[in-house]
Amino acid sequence: MFIDLILTFFIAFAVLFLMRKVARKVGLVDKPSGRKMHTGNIPLVGGVAICINIVNYIYTHPGMINHANLFMLCICALTIVGALDDRFDLSVKIRMGVQALISFAMIHYSGVHLHTLGDMFGFGNIELGYVGGVITIFAVIGCINAFNMVDGIDGLLGGLSIVTFASLGILLSLVGEQSLSYLCLLLVICMVPYIIMNLGLIGHKRKVFMGDAGSMMIGFTVIWLLIGASQTPGNAMIRPVTALWLIAVPLMDMTAIMIRRVKQGKSPFKPDREHLHHICQRLGCSPTQTLILICSVATVFAGVGVIGEIFVIPEFLMFYSFITLFGVYLLVLINYCRVINFIRRKLHLPEKEYSTGK
Repeated sequence: MFIDLILTFFIAFAVLFLMRKVARKVGLVDKPSGRKMHTGNIPLVGGVAICINIVNYIYTHPGMINHANLFMLCICALTIVGALDDRFDLSVKIRMGVQALISFAMIHYSGVHLHTLGDMFGFGNIELGYVGGVITIFAVIGCINAFNMVDGIDGLLGGLSIVTFASLGILLSLVGEQSLSYLCLLLVICMVPYIIMNLGLIGHKRKVFMGDAGSMMIGFTVIWLLIGASQTPGNAMIRPVTALWLIAVPLMDMTAIMIRRVKQGKSPFKPDREHLHHICQRLGCSPTQTLILICSVATVFAGVGVIGEIFVIPEFLMFYSFITLFGVYLLVLINYCRVINFIRRKLHLPEKEYSTGK
């Protein structure tokens, strides 16, 4: 297994180097603009490379995951659409339509869907019945866009993905699902070369970005694994509420941002600079400090989910704790300008008042 992982690591590196050259030839690069404060044209190939590695491994190791052909087809389709979006800036309607179609295909051909929320409210198990399919489509689209929206600074999407896959891999290993646990480990291994190059640790000239191709593919992979692990009839590997904690930071950030945008009369899908990583930087954190801080918070949240699962903490306690935490986060985000100014005054930092821009 060790040799297998080492080979996977170096193959992932090799594919990234190869795809960088392809990206420059076809114009799949990210150019500096108003919201994109980087230097030079950066290849948007992190997601494409990771997709190639995962598809290659699953194809050469049959039986690693249920409905493997469907899963590979779905992530390839999302990666292609994401790459087209990176290159030609597709409309939100097209992206959402593709995501909905892939969600439907997942439900129809694999049977992977939400059919229960467990004892989330403390009144017994909640069975979703016929509405489970509709809720699943929204869950898939939500998870895809949660990971897409969080991709705002170098290393963040990769770091949060590693937290989620590692935590899920631990839980799957504990219940004896070694094949799926190993897939999670492979996803982590494939992510490491991307993070090294994304952070410019081997030189800025070799820097790459994930792109929408990667964030969409990762978000879908996360929700496929979470639904599969929590919704297996009669043999669920994790409880539904645990899934919330494993993706807490991307989920909270997306939901809070969309609520805030709607409250301001804006489109919930309109890009801005109001995400958690932007707020951390306005507080004076460097990009590296912001990365470490957010990934540390995500690790703590995922740790709560893992501990809750291992010690079978009542589901309703886990859920209400999550909702309380989200309420606090939403309150802080809505009033983040006041919070930032308050913190700066308390820390005796240079005066710099922030406004909402209304």
